[in-house]
Amino acid sequence: MSGLTSDTPVPTSVVIHAVSRVLELQYADGRSYRVPFELLRVYSPSAEVRGHGPGQETLQTGKRDVTIVAMEPVGNYALQPTFSDGHSTGIYSWDLLYELATQKDALWRQYLDKLAAARVDRDAPMSAPDTPGGHGHCH
Repeated sequence: MSGLTSDTPVPTSVVIHAVSRVLELQYADGRSYRVPFELLRVYSPSAEVRGHGPGQETLQTGKRDVTIVAMEPVGNYALQPTFSDGHSTGIYSWDLLYELATQKDALWRQYLDKLAAARVDRDAPMSAPDTPGGHGHCH
């Protein structure tokens, strides 16, 4: 389990399976991985999920049924999916995608452990940012 370097494999093919809700990553060596959209979503590299430092992560819940509605390449180094819940700020580098693909089971356990530790249900809706009555304050 070495750290990923500049020779991180780049998938030769990326297939969005909307019905089974998995992202299939195929690599030149013939291996292919299926990464659930939910895992991609809860491990989004975006600031709103990861926070701006350790311990500031926002635990993501209610993402079991999330789908990917669009996928944009970012240069030659990443993909930027738009999820059905409107989340679109995660830039998934090839490093991260490969890590999610190859460490899927461990990451999944880690996510479930975090939910258990926080006593949060996996399917709980995310609490919306505090905007009373749904209107931002403009004072």
